[in-house]
Amino acid sequence: MKIKTQRAVAAEVEEGGRDKMPRQPPGGTDKKSSGKEWQDELSEEDEQLRDELEMLVERLGEKDTSLYRPVLEELRTQICSSTPSMTSEIFENMAPGENKHFAAAIISVLAMAVSGERDCLKYQPVGSQKGLASWGHEYVRHLAGEVAKEWQELVDAEKVQQEPLLTLVKELIPYNMAHNAEHEACNLLMEIEQVDMLEKDIDENAYTKVCLYLTSCVNYVPESENSALLRCALGFSCFPEVLRLALMLNDMERVEDIFASCKDVVVRKQMASMLGRHGVFLELREDVEEYEHLAEIMSSVPLNSNFLALAQEPDIMEPKGPDDICKTHLENTRFGGSGSQVDSARMNLASSFVNGFVNAAFGQDKLLTDDGNKWLYKNKDHGMLSAAASLGMILLWDVDSGFTQTDKYLYSCEDYIKSGALLAGGTVNSGVQNECGPALGLNTMRLSSIFGLGLAYAGSNREDVLTLLLPVMGDSKSSMEVAGVTALVSGMMAVGSCNGDVTSTVLQTIMEKSEAELKDTYTRWLPLGLGLNHLGKEPFHSFANTLADVCAYAGSGNALKVQQLLHICSEHVDSKNEEEDKDKKEKKDKDKKETPGVAVLGIALIAMGEIGAEMALRTSGHLLRYGETYTPSALALISVSNPRLNILDTLSKFSHDADPEVSYNSIFAMGMVGSGTNNARLVVMLHQLAQYHAKDPNHLFMIRLAQGLTHLGKGTLTLCPYHSDRQLMCPVAVAGLFTVLVSFLDIRNIILGKSHYVLYGLVAAMQPRMLVTFDEDLWPLSVSVCVDQAVDVVGQAVLLAHGERAELATEEFLPVTPVLEGFVILQKNPSYDL
Repeated sequence: MKIKTQRAVAAEVEEGGRDKMPRQPPGGTDKKSSGKEWQDELSEEDEQLRDELEMLVERLGEKDTSLYRPVLEELRTQICSSTPSMTSEIFENMAPGENKHFAAAIISVLAMAVSGERDCLKYQPVGSQKGLASWGHEYVRHLAGEVAKEWQELVDAEKVQQEPLLTLVKELIPYNMAHNAEHEACNLLMEIEQVDMLEKDIDENAYTKVCLYLTSCVNYVPESENSALLRCALGFSCFPEVLRLALMLNDMERVEDIFASCKDVVVRKQMASMLGRHGVFLELREDVEEYEHLAEIMSSVPLNSNFLALAQEPDIMEPKGPDDICKTHLENTRFGGSGSQVDSARMNLASSFVNGFVNAAFGQDKLLTDDGNKWLYKNKDHGMLSAAASLGMILLWDVDSGFTQTDKYLYSCEDYIKSGALLAGGTVNSGVQNECGPALGLNTMRLSSIFGLGLAYAGSNREDVLTLLLPVMGDSKSSMEVAGVTALVSGMMAVGSCNGDVTSTVLQTIMEKSEAELKDTYTRWLPLGLGLNHLGKEPFHSFANTLADVCAYAGSGNALKVQQLLHICSEHVDSKNEEEDKDKKEKKDKDKKETPGVAVLGIALIAMGEIGAEMALRTSGHLLRYGETYTPSALALISVSNPRLNILDTLSKFSHDADPEVSYNSIFAMGMVGSGTNNARLVVMLHQLAQYHAKDPNHLFMIRLAQGLTHLGKGTLTLCPYHSDRQLMCPVAVAGLFTVLVSFLDIRNIILGKSHYVLYGLVAAMQPRMLVTFDEDLWPLSVSVCVDQAVDVVGQAVLLAHGERAELATEEFLPVTPVLEGFVILQKNPSYDL
């Protein structure tokens, strides 16, 4: 049986083909006159609709179930097509007044289900006596969606039409806040770009959720909006959280204001610890309460003692030698022929680095602290420099006794050992601000002392130190390596500050250098220093421009910049232009060849955050398949100290590549990915690689570096530049990592040449991956904490792996900061009941 359409019913009515029986009005009546009056009130169109609806309902009462589905579909069609027109007609015919407003509210609710023309918003009566709460949460959600759509279609010239929408929004936001729908309120205000309206509707119960939601959305919104969300969240949160947001914005003036406005000494101690971890030191007035104590915490002076206390708990203080890590007795590393002596010197240099990485910050080892001279003289020339400098890594953060132990090598008759001792002195001071400024006394031998100053004062932006360095860069008598290192460390010291003196000096140096000098491999450090100076601050030729650009957008996740860099990677390198001068041609070809390498690293640097890392990983696969340039070390940058299996497998494949530079980069990248994790799978991979490349000293050198990094600090340190639950990116750490990886673009002349000391740039990124709890007086406090799903009872510290979070497993104490990481101060819970 076919169901008649509305037109068919209308045709039968017109032709008199259907006898209409008198029907009772709603509610029933026994008066024929009343029924007739009700019949007369119906229009012809309404009668047709009524007849068809009744017929459809009768079909649902029949036994033939095959008719049910088409009948229901027809009912839905009739309701959706007829209700808006009927209700709107009734509404238009009603007299103005309260009843009409109430009818509009009812139509608005009905339109939520049957209309697609935003009638829900159209008929929503502004200022009606019936509040939004009376219609339920689904109605409010639907209305908010229509407001957002309507707002997006309005142009600037239609600001008058925005006022009614804003009035409605002011009614929607309080409703959401009162009904545990803070995220929907935030979504609506983000859609209409009025996030500032949140501030007046936030109470103490909601601000934590609102702040957390806004900061979580930062990675998903365009460039200009992310800063607006962070600034909005700054208005309603506790001091440690506000400080963290100000650091995310890189707003140092706001950081100083927040710290100064806090009057609670305990909270100030916690914030001083957070600033020290981020590499920020504020100049405090001496009249500030507990000035000396706060300055000491902010300077990271307690870092060494707290780290050694951590090391004593798992009983890992016993020093380890390179053979303990590399298992050389299981490898075939004996070389024959005339090159054995050179190969032995290369392996001794590798052992020096491994020894430094493994025993970093532990203060003792098996090679240098007992009888350093015996080991140092097993190295040659620049190898002596790096071997002596490794002592600084072993004594890392121990400023008091570290300089005493490195000072004795300053009186050596060997210049390379003196230089290494100078670099060691700067390494010891890395990340620790000291009032005496002991590293300033290193300015006696150029290369080592300059790089040591950079490590010691990275991120400090100290004018007195820069005053010593900048003239060296511009000195015409300085070699290209000295000028490059000076630019590099100046950028590390002024990282992210846009220091005008550093910028002008670097640019002036570039302009004054001849074409022959600019072809030197150390030229790359000039634009790198310029880029580090502008790190995270968004708005030479191709190589320099690209390098400075990627530094400016470091960690931002900016998709447009990634697209520009992909365009650089896709360009074909064509060196067959015979019309150009030979020297210019060589310089241009070198520039074209190296710029894509910087672009690949830049993609990783920009997208190294939690979300962007996945995009960068997929992009890396595309470059591998279709690009002409592939830099495996870019994979290390997006997964530092996080040995993901898919990345390790990819790097393992490239470690066997026929191109030596690709395999060198891949092997070192494996070490960075697994740095400080003691990852068993990676240890096996590197051991197998050592056997595979047993006869190649350069490959074996890289494998040793990777093995040392894997066991960094015996598994207690990390190179990851992110901290505070991966919300903050430490600029100093990024500067250290990027310095090393850019140097790997010319691995033969720098790392495998005479400038392997640049590997100590990794020291700027080294940090303990620990959680240490203290009471209000900064005495170690033993509490129970949950790490992931396990419960560990800790006496003083617990190690946190990549991506792990910790929370207190007891209600007896309350943390001053919600992020349990690094040094955390606990306070007694006043409401705790034993």
